[in-house]
Amino acid sequence: MAHRLRPVGLDFIEVAPVRLVLSARAAATPEAVYRALAEEVTGWPDWFRAVTSARATEGGAGREVRLTGGVRFRETIMAAEPERRYAYRADVTNAPGLRALLEEWRLSAAGPEGSSGTRIQWTFAADGPAPFRLTLKAARPGLDHAFRSAVRALDARLTGRRGAAH
Repeated sequence: MAHRLRPVGLDFIEVAPVRLVLSARAAATPEAVYRALAEEVTGWPDWFRAVTSARATEGGAGREVRLTGGVRFRETIMAAEPERRYAYRADVTNAPGLRALLEEWRLSAAGPEGSSGTRIQWTFAADGPAPFRLTLKAARPGLDHAFRSAVRALDARLTGRRGAAH
């Protein structure tokens, strides 16, 4: 059953009871990575294995996302800063225990001026009852693996490299 989550602002990324901050590097440029995140929403399942479908809603101001296992989210885009940041808040979900969720993707140049590559930092900020928070913290290694695998697959897709997705 779907339920409405607590609406949070961008400041939640700093004060959430559970904050998982993960980072990885990609050879692709920040421009290409941002485009894949924010503008090519339907392509997420091609590189993020946990995502089974994604589509923009409300003229790009929102998204609907489905994950492996049947979890669904209806989201509001909170920040769309080309080549720098993409953030969204979950408004409605069928995930039990979740009270609030905001995800932020921060992008920055990975090397010296003029070189290509992107440092990608993904912050997963959430709230829920104590058992949910403990479970989410325990799931950090799995989320880290899923994130790193997704970045490798995205990078391979954006740079045309084969074999980098595994």
